[in-house]
Amino acid sequence: MTADRVFLDANILFSVAYGSPGLDRLWELAKKGYCVLFASRYVIEEAKRNLNTPDQLNNLKACLSDVQIVLEVDQTIICPIELPEKDRSVLMAAISAKANYLITGDMLHFGKYFGRSIMGVKVRMARDYVLSKTKP
Repeated sequence: MTADRVFLDANILFSVAYGSPGLDRLWELAKKGYCVLFASRYVIEEAKRNLNTPDQLNNLKACLSDVQIVLEVDQTIICPIELPEKDRSVLMAAISAKANYLITGDMLHFGKYFGRSIMGVKVRMARDYVLSKTKP
């Protein structure tokens, strides 16, 4: 079994640091070897900006110990789909990291792409990804 390469958007990191128990399942899957978690410095910094307490920042730091940090991508590379600039860098980092999945809760910008593959990266909500890996 080859582990999935899963890129996490800032809203996933923010939510897990905030204490969303459902997202813990992603980390459980990673610990069991079903997936490898990735994030870019950009999404990490965006998540940090949205956290308010030292406990939340500590939770984020703990979660990041199981996440591989990837390099930012060259902003001159053209994004294959229409997205706001801040979201383009997220998708392009996922593509650059050779992720199989981009996990995001951003319905506004990524919603119409859920379930679709863009240059090899399937855009999914966390619950859909987790359910697909835990079904018998």
